[in-house]
Amino acid sequence: MSKRPRKQRKGKGKPGTIDNAAQLAERILNFLDSHYGEEYSLKQIIRKLNIRDKITKGGVEPVLNKLVAAGSISRNPRNHFASTRTPDFIEGTVDFVNARFAFVVPDNKGKDEEDIMVKARDMKNALDDDKVRVMVNPSKHPGQKREGRVLEVVKRAREEFVGRVEISPRFAFVVSDFKKMHHDIFIHKSNLNGAQHNQKVVVKITEWREEDKNPTGKVTQVLGEAGEHEVEIHSIMAEFGLPFEYPEEIVEEAEAIPEKISKAEIKSRKDYREVTTFTIDPADAKDFDDAISYQRLPNGNIELGVHIADVTHYVKPNTNLEKEAYDRATSVYLVDRTIPMLPERLSNGLCSLRPNEDKLTFSCVFEMDEDGKVLKHWIGRTVIHSDRRFAYEEAQENIDQQEGDFYSELTLLNNLAKKVRKRRFQNGAINFETVEVKFKLDDRGTPLGLMVKERKDIHKMIEEYMLMANKAVAEFVFSKNKGEDTFVYRTHDHPDLERLETFANFAKKFGHEVSMTEETRVAATLNKLMGEIEGKPEQNLLEQLAIRSMAKARYTTEPKGHFGLAFKHYTHFTSPIRRYPDMMVHRLLQHYLDGGKSADKEAWEDKCIHSSEREKRAADAERASIKYKQVEFMSLAEDKAYEGIISGVTEWGIFVEITETKCEGMIRLQDLEDDYYEFDEKNMRLIGAKNKKMITLGDQVRVRVTNTDIDRRTIDLEFADDND
Repeated sequence: MSKRPRKQRKGKGKPGTIDNAAQLAERILNFLDSHYGEEYSLKQIIRKLNIRDKITKGGVEPVLNKLVAAGSISRNPRNHFASTRTPDFIEGTVDFVNARFAFVVPDNKGKDEEDIMVKARDMKNALDDDKVRVMVNPSKHPGQKREGRVLEVVKRAREEFVGRVEISPRFAFVVSDFKKMHHDIFIHKSNLNGAQHNQKVVVKITEWREEDKNPTGKVTQVLGEAGEHEVEIHSIMAEFGLPFEYPEEIVEEAEAIPEKISKAEIKSRKDYREVTTFTIDPADAKDFDDAISYQRLPNGNIELGVHIADVTHYVKPNTNLEKEAYDRATSVYLVDRTIPMLPERLSNGLCSLRPNEDKLTFSCVFEMDEDGKVLKHWIGRTVIHSDRRFAYEEAQENIDQQEGDFYSELTLLNNLAKKVRKRRFQNGAINFETVEVKFKLDDRGTPLGLMVKERKDIHKMIEEYMLMANKAVAEFVFSKNKGEDTFVYRTHDHPDLERLETFANFAKKFGHEVSMTEETRVAATLNKLMGEIEGKPEQNLLEQLAIRSMAKARYTTEPKGHFGLAFKHYTHFTSPIRRYPDMMVHRLLQHYLDGGKSADKEAWEDKCIHSSEREKRAADAERASIKYKQVEFMSLAEDKAYEGIISGVTEWGIFVEITETKCEGMIRLQDLEDDYYEFDEKNMRLIGAKNKKMITLGDQVRVRVTNTDIDRRTIDLEFADDND
């Protein structure tokens, strides 16, 4: 794809002198190459290269003549010079890390291919996540990061932003909530749409000329007063392009679906209505995707059924419902609400496996021995009748107390799941037990308290059986035609050992000896570490960093494995009410059960890419809503010193995770008055210029909250005095 950069020339003699003609030629070539398509006169080149001494100035023209003669550069009739080098051009996606520069991540990026750094002045008004075409400059030195400049914006990622409007006597502008939007948006007063000073609004960019520093836009929606709960949640929804409601025609289409299941439909399925069946979900859940059935077989073995809502029976291809589900691709769970993928009529009604109702399902039914080993399994469409709806807490209590509905069945299934889980870890799966934070909110959305979600045996039991079903479906389709049939897989690549070694060095700062030099030992090493840190202050931080060090799971038609689960093949089959890929899997699975030929790979891969992108959007929105509540919670919290752990060190500040609340804030370097601190990037630490004090990633510290900013979702901290 890329052309090799010109071979770097090494000069002799003192830099800047006429006897160093090779070095001067190299400087001229690098300058013209990096300004491909532009022409410069002799005087302009001297000025651009900042050549000041008389001798070197006099040497520029002869060097230019030699370069023209060699064909390295060209000269036009007006005596202007330009590069003749064919530059590297790539297309990629912008990651606008800060106001000074961005990185462009190349499309179809190879393993050893680096991102291209682009200075803000060379962005050609490109914004974060835009698709752009970039000209890559030749490297000035071997091993140096590639740099380039944007030639054109191929596709805008977004035209609308959410922010706070500020109005002055002569003009107005919107300060975006989005941290990677580094430009305020200018608004003509005639385009304010009634917005008042300090209100939250949605603004659409209408013009951005290349010579203008800031884009111009117009207010399309006024959300309300900044700081109010409903306004801030709506701001997050608008920021990430999440829908506020369903179009009327979608609701009408859902309402028109008949509820009654025909006798012919029941006859076409395996009937499990007489088998003991129950659902186990969060206490506040209304959409029950999955149910578990249990019975003892005549041969003494155990039959375990994993029954999944048959969404695709109701949502047909090419309908408005289908198109809306595809566009949303996932339900989104914010701190105070769920934005469902399917309308309530389906998600909480027709498809939800409610107790004491006949329901249509797609099932994996396993015959297992007492040791939890699968002897055989069957996959197909079924009809069930759930006998009981359990909340997680209730089911766990029945196991713990050994009494209550189905306590013996729950206990047996729990013990069976523990054996399956143990075997999975022995086979190389990684045990990530991430800390999840949940807020107690009052009627107005104000956070009253914060609690860490506890994962008990019952959560792990349900998770294990869902993993079994997902794995069984993926392996069934793969084995039918040796992986030649197009299918939707959930894959997780092997980790980059270099990144894991960086993580291992960080873990050592907490006293944990971790070696990540052998890929075959990664899972065992991480599992040992996760066991060591459970319940310790550094647990959340190390878990998050470990996850970030791994590759990201994604949807694809490529039949690759799942490293984290140690499965050769894996998919998502068990949550079709809230995930579109599961609907895709149901459709393809039935197609192959019916003897169908392999589906069009390219079309399904496009759907996989879309689903992965929507999954990331949902995760980002969920994190933003949690961060908003964390900031609000800390703004209302007691003014006191908090214990914390340094979770990040940058050239502009120190990030600290407060142990008690799991909230992260930042101490700005400019606020440290005891010394001037220099950033040691390699060791992720700051070193005082005079006192030689070291502030290092992982240090345990005490901090105070000095300011909270709900607009930017930031918490400002300072180090607490010893006597606080």
